[in-house]
Amino acid sequence: MTRLAQPTNAAPHDGCNGLSEKRAFLMHRAWPESPPRCIETHASWIFLTRDRAFKLKKPVLLPHADMRTLAARAALCAEELRLNRALAGDTYRGLTAMVRRPNGSLCLGGAGRVVDWLVEMVRLPEAQMLDKRLVDGPEPRRDEITDFGQAMITFYRRQVAPPHAGVTYFDRLTREMATDLRHLNQMRAHLGQSLSDALCQSAPVQLAAMRGAILERGKAGLVFEGHGDLRAEHVCLTRPPLAFDRVEFDHDFRLIDPHDEIAGLGLECARLGGDWIGPILAAQLAMAGFAPPPPALHRVYVVARCLTQARLAIDHLRDPNPRTPAKWAPRARNFLDMACAVMAADDAALDPARGVPRSPRHR
Repeated sequence: MTRLAQPTNAAPHDGCNGLSEKRAFLMHRAWPESPPRCIETHASWIFLTRDRAFKLKKPVLLPHADMRTLAARAALCAEELRLNRALAGDTYRGLTAMVRRPNGSLCLGGAGRVVDWLVEMVRLPEAQMLDKRLVDGPEPRRDEITDFGQAMITFYRRQVAPPHAGVTYFDRLTREMATDLRHLNQMRAHLGQSLSDALCQSAPVQLAAMRGAILERGKAGLVFEGHGDLRAEHVCLTRPPLAFDRVEFDHDFRLIDPHDEIAGLGLECARLGGDWIGPILAAQLAMAGFAPPPPALHRVYVVARCLTQARLAIDHLRDPNPRTPAKWAPRARNFLDMACAVMAADDAALDPARGVPRSPRHR
């Protein structure tokens, strides 16, 4: 296989018609001695061999990325490699070329015309993923969580806050919330009373009221590049712990208040039964010198996170053939109930180090 820091000699187009051929090659011929396990997302196919993971980006148009040309996919693969080495190191091995030989067959590496690129990673132990540990056990230990927190603090300290980061961040939060509420209202039939009119009306008003506070945090150097999609399934509690699968398609998506990013991870951990994890990480972040937001801004961050997670969940039901359709509406309602609980909580309950207030039906 050919591993390159940057894609080269890539043909400008390979077209959508080749995707099924590429998938069949990777499923049945690339590793004939051990067929891989395949995971599909909206944007990629991930092929898991015994000790490696290979990601093939789909030639699709997404809201934040146009991956329909080979050149675009090549650039995104290179950016994914660069970004993820910051938190996952050599877990990201490099880029592997998919090549069409002169006889027309496909192979990984070697001579021929490059028809696509795969991001090659070391396969991480699934049993050590944070989401798996929370659901299947053993429950993460406190020292494992604080070790991960220290890894994120070290990463955050290396970041440089760009000028006007607060403005960019506030504008993105505003656009994201408008999208969330539009989609959620369109799917209201699946959400019932969890999507309350009070939540839909008050959330954007409270976000708008926090514009000054967000801009001040930007000026104070507290808005900078983070992970961008820090979820429990993207955290592996190996020694040392690591985070992977950073957002590569949009720089502005990675601009974030670290307390917002950690609150988002804590929110998901709470949903999975680990409501103690968020407070530990938030307190650790504050002790490291990253001043926590005031309670009203913390409320806005958490509510915005809940709305986005609810929207991402319920949007699965827009697909013509959604995978595991039964799970998405309950998950969306769960996040909306948590948003309502946070909106109703008093300021004393909104200290980031105390965690996320929960709806009574989810206690």
